[in-house]
Amino acid sequence: MQLGELANRLGAELRGNPQVEITGVRGIEEAGPSEITFVANPRYAGLAKTTSAAAVLVEPEFPEVATPTLRIKNPYYAFARALGFFYQPPAYPPGIHPTAVIDPTAEISEGTHIGAYAVIGAGVKLGPHATLLPHVVLYPAVRAGSHFFAHAHAVVREGCVLGDHVTLENGVIIGADGFGFAKNDLGQWEKIPQSGPVLIGDRVDVQANACIDRATVGATEIGTGTKVDNLVQVGHGSRVGEDTMLCAQAGLAGSSVVGSRAILAGQTGVAGHCELGDGVILTAQSGVSHDVPAGKMISGSPAFDNRLWLRAVTVFQRLPELLKRLDRLEKKLGEKA
Repeated sequence: MQLGELANRLGAELRGNPQVEITGVRGIEEAGPSEITFVANPRYAGLAKTTSAAAVLVEPEFPEVATPTLRIKNPYYAFARALGFFYQPPAYPPGIHPTAVIDPTAEISEGTHIGAYAVIGAGVKLGPHATLLPHVVLYPAVRAGSHFFAHAHAVVREGCVLGDHVTLENGVIIGADGFGFAKNDLGQWEKIPQSGPVLIGDRVDVQANACIDRATVGATEIGTGTKVDNLVQVGHGSRVGEDTMLCAQAGLAGSSVVGSRAILAGQTGVAGHCELGDGVILTAQSGVSHDVPAGKMISGSPAFDNRLWLRAVTVFQRLPELLKRLDRLEKKLGEKA
């Protein structure tokens, strides 16, 4: 499409030639003369002067550059929308592959695509326009809302409930048994039955090979709009609020509580029965073993206030130098004594 049309569809202010033909979207260093790109991080602002892109999505106050600009409040989100104009994922027409195994008591709504070797258990209820790709398995009594999308090899265990527009990437397991064992009188570990399902709200995305375990009692809950990254572990009986981000390899031990609009960065860990308030941010590789009030940003393992942690890391890097200075000072004091 032409650059002017793209600006109109995005609701952006165009500074440049509206008749330039746009064929795609790329990163700022790779984009060519028929592609648009974006700047959302200040560290890349200088590249807007040298990019070969046809235009750059920037914030309204961005300095003037020779390259045409599309000025909009949230350039990163606009970039994501523009991607959707030029790239469309594969479409899967309604229909059931002859190798799929579907229990006769399952309820399959209109517009559903069920791929090869998918298995749907007794009492399953699928909302309209679901897509199940090859080898997806839904255990008995699973319920999923409209536009449920399960990529190949995703598994949803018995009795779990998923809202509308839930997407499960490859290898996701929803509702596997929680890690619950109790020692008997002989000191041997015996399995505790995991009776509670997983309840997932609307518009939840669960990325590849993530695991959300079922609860011992009650339910494991994931709030509406929450996004769960690759290799995340959500332990049994945990509760996660709305629009929260659980990034790669984050782990929640059993009965963890995470509020809404929180961000747990990569490889963060939360000990069992801890509660994190709304808007909490854990920076990468932080380990939390205590409750965290709403709005706090914490870092480190054991984790504490992010600003204090940054100061501590700076001091830590200087410890060898400070130790040498202390040794010299002790020697001088010893000589004077």
